[in-house]
Formats: sequence, C-alpha cells, structure tokens
Amino acid sequence: MFAKITLPFLALSTLAGSALAAPFNPKTQSLARRYPSFDNWGGISSFSGFDNFYGVDNFSGVVSDQVVVEQQEVVCQAVSIEVVQQKLLVLQEMAKQIITEQVCDVETQTVVFQQFLSSCSHFSSDLLRTSGVQVGYDSDIVSHYGSFYNADGSLSTSDLGFSGSDVGKSVVVPSGSNWNSATSPASVGNAFNAALSAANGTSA
Repeated sequence: MFAKITLPFLALSTLAGSALAAPFNPKTQSLARRYPSFDNWGGISSFSGFDNFYGVDNFSGVVSDQVVVEQQEVVCQAVSIEVVQQKLLVLQEMAKQIITEQVCDVETQTVVFQQFLSSCSHFSSDLLRTSGVQVGYDSDIVSHYGSFYNADGSLSTSDLGFSGSDVGKSVVVPSGSNWNSATSPASVGNAFNAALSAANGTSA
C-alpha cells in the first residue's frame, strides 16, 4: 500500500536571469504577494488560458501540496558529475526546442521561459531545507517524459493530461544523501552562495 504524507509546499523565489534564485525563507517572506495575470496579456492570443496551468496568483507553482508516496525505496547513486551535467544539458536544450518550435509569439516565449526558470528555482529552497518540504520529485510527472516526441522524432503536440497544480501529488524522496542536520545547513549554504556567485560572474 501507499503511505501518503501531505505537507505544505512553500517556496518563493524572484524571477532571475539565472536558474538560481534566493531560497525561500518562510520567516521573512510572505505568500501574500500578488502576481500579474498573463491571460490574453497584451491582446496576444497565445497567452489565452496561461493562468490556468498553476492558477491565478501562482505564476510558477509556488503554492501547492506535497504528497510523499512510499511504494519502494529509491536510493541515490554516485554517478559521474559529467553524466549528470550531460543529462541536465539535454533537458536545457529540450526546453529551448519546445519554446522555439511550439510558441511563435516572442512575448509568450519570453514569459513562459521565465515561468520555467522561476519554477525550477524553487527546488533550491528544497535542497537547502528551507522550504519545509522533502527533497524529491513527482514520479507521475516524470513518467510523461516518453511522450515528448512522435515516432518520427518530431515534437508531440498532444495534451499530456495534467496541470501545474498536479505537481507534488506523487513525490518520491530518494534516500542515501549525506545530509547532516548539524553541519549541512552551513556547507550547503556555502555551496549555494558559491554557485550563485559563479552564475553571476562574481567572486564568492
């Protein structure tokens, strides 16, 4: 049987040119901030229904629930960092392909890419253990990966049947990390700040 644990998913970050953004701190930041609506923004038809994905005032999925599904234990593996970087680069280029091939309005390309960056950046707060949720991924959303392309290699245009509000409903939390509650908050914070400095082209 599945054991489900529901937790509030609270993670705010600013839109930034980098995929890294300041981690969410529930003690200093509020979910009361409001976001502009992008439904039919600027009278551009490709923005029609834009807010429906994550919901109004939830531009990048900052507010949702996390349900941890314990079906079988998944343990992280020590894989070459180059292999990890290769896979993430593939995902990066796939995002570019999706945006440039399936959105023709340059304004919509710009907004949806910033939405993508902002949504990804929430994970930084999870890694820093400042968001209040466990570090994992939604296995149901990941399962749609094989539906991206048609048999001829072209991008599929099919509706995958979910929305942004579904993220977090089937979360798998791999075990085996070296997280130490006594020392890791400082060391991971240092790693985050060093990466942020590198991304911004400044000294750590």
